[in-house]
Amino acid sequence: MRKIIIGLLFIVQVQFALAQNNVTDRIKILVDSITANKSFNGVILYAENGKSVYETAIGYRTYADKKYLKKTDIFELASVSKQFCATVIMQLKEKGLLQYDDLVEKYIDIPYKGITIRNLLTHTSGLPDYQEIMDKNWDKHKVANNNDIIEYLNKYQPPRLFAPGEKYTYSNTGYVILASIAEKVSGRDFIEYCNSEIFKKIGMNHTAIRTLEEKAAVKNFAIGHMFDKEKSDFIRADSFPSSNYTIWLGNRKGPGRISSTAQDLLIWDNAIRNYQLVSKESMQEAYIPMKLNDGTFSYYGFGLELVFNSKDLQMVWHNGDNPGYKTLIMRDLLYHRTLILLTNNDAIDMNAVIAVCVRILNKAS
Repeated sequence: MRKIIIGLLFIVQVQFALAQNNVTDRIKILVDSITANKSFNGVILYAENGKSVYETAIGYRTYADKKYLKKTDIFELASVSKQFCATVIMQLKEKGLLQYDDLVEKYIDIPYKGITIRNLLTHTSGLPDYQEIMDKNWDKHKVANNNDIIEYLNKYQPPRLFAPGEKYTYSNTGYVILASIAEKVSGRDFIEYCNSEIFKKIGMNHTAIRTLEEKAAVKNFAIGHMFDKEKSDFIRADSFPSSNYTIWLGNRKGPGRISSTAQDLLIWDNAIRNYQLVSKESMQEAYIPMKLNDGTFSYYGFGLELVFNSKDLQMVWHNGDNPGYKTLIMRDLLYHRTLILLTNNDAIDMNAVIAVCVRILNKAS
């Protein structure tokens, strides 16, 4: 299945090279290509100047009863959530409650010294992966939260991966600690803070950091699905033992767990563009590549990947990947375009899709 989609995406790239259609037409070509073998499930929204010009829902909300997806359905965002966590940190910095170059040990006790908040934001901390140490030692009859994760990092002290600022390595651990720092300096629960200072503030009325029970109670929640080779069909992702970590790590905050709709993400995109949540100066700093210890640069800002053309920052984006979910939000800063893709199955090769999406938006036509 995956090889078929990669092949189709290659054809799409050839089509773009041969026939330069307008952006909306190129989006439609992408949609046709990734849905050709009827394995793609999801919602795709494309907007220009803050307004949706193309949106479609394809496939099933739940495969078992063949209930169709709607454009208003709610999806798990996975790591697309990181840009929200980064925004919380930017807000707290604007309030004078922290500085990006503060050391983590000023706020949180961890056995890894010399790491700054900026290192956490840009994945240059060298922190070890918390999930591995929790998987080995945590009692999976209980549900872990940030305090539990930090306690286990202190208890077992897995070695750091590298010195702070040495290189970029994607780190969910860093965003767990960012959320804990946010709680420490604000005196507020991270979920309550996001609800009040982001979601409700800008009208993201279908967006929340939900528990498993809360998700189950939402009638239009798009259930994540994975392909079962034996059954030759998609079944619920939570049926697979490999997905169990989403249950016993279900109370972590920071690196994921936000669920939302495509339309709410467009509201979010407009709020960021119009500086409703943080200032223009804060966003400009969020888009600066991280200078590493050897003088080279990592092109990940504050919760976002950075894409430059020959002279300017043109695009920022982030994807997410949880069992049964693959998500993407991509923002063209120069031409005010936004592409949102939310899926509730694991059929597409997101790296290939991202490459094509960059090509789609990287055109002035």
